Amino acid sequence: MPWIEANGASLRYELSGSGPDTLVLMHEVGGCLESYEECLPKLEDAYRVLRYDQRGFGFSEKARELTFEGVVADLAALLDGLNITGPVYLAGCAMGSDFAVGFAARHPQRVARLLLASPTLGNNPARNAQGLERGALVERDGVRAAMQASHERSYPENLRALDRERFRRYQARWVCNTPASFTALARMTATVDLTDEYPKIMAPTLVIGARHDALRTPELAQRVASSIKGAQYLLADTGHFMHLQTPALFADTVRSFFEGA
Repeated sequence: MPWIEANGASLRYELSGSGPDTLVLMHEVGGCLESYEECLPKLEDAYRVLRYDQRGFGFSEKARELTFEGVVADLAALLDGLNITGPVYLAGCAMGSDFAVGFAARHPQRVARLLLASPTLGNNPARNAQGLERGALVERDGVRAAMQASHERSYPENLRALDRERFRRYQARWVCNTPASFTALARMTATVDLTDEYPKIMAPTLVIGARHDALRTPELAQRVASSIKGAQYLLADTGHFMHLQTPALFADTVRSFFEGA
């Protein structure tokens, strides 16, 4: 897989599939482009699919400091570097949806349609405190020290039981994250408030609430949908990481919405 210099960082990306339109997939906290691997069979025949490791994660350049503006600017620079000038279809899950919101709000002319799975709204002090606590633990004791508690909240037993090997692969990737980047993202997340971003979104938008998501509840997703002009809301039988936990359902939902059904 190739790398590209974008916005002052070396980013690993993969551009695959066929079709006249480009679909950009944004991964979750601690994720990488492989997070969407199981979704590809149902997407690559219809779209040119762009996946990439966000700054600090996967095999992209690591960072001790991250900013929301910087991560959003990375995507703009990546598209420029790949000469993708037309509007793209953009989808993000969990924190990937937050960066997708930031991009769609700042570059409305570059987004044809937007899909947000398990998004967040505004600033949540309780969530931020939990994230900062986890970041401090990772900085002190390493990523593995935070794995069990983190995954008990984000990947519950009923979803693990769907495919034990899938969950094993997810944990094996997750624990390989760099503590410094993980902690930097936790600090950055605590400063982000998307309240003013949602009204700026012009693209037709689908917001997905996950029935089994205790971190970003369906009620929260409904509030996000009501904050975006004309947005649709869908309650799905999935979890916090829809693309990882129910990849076929995610891909089917992407195609249904982006193809206008």
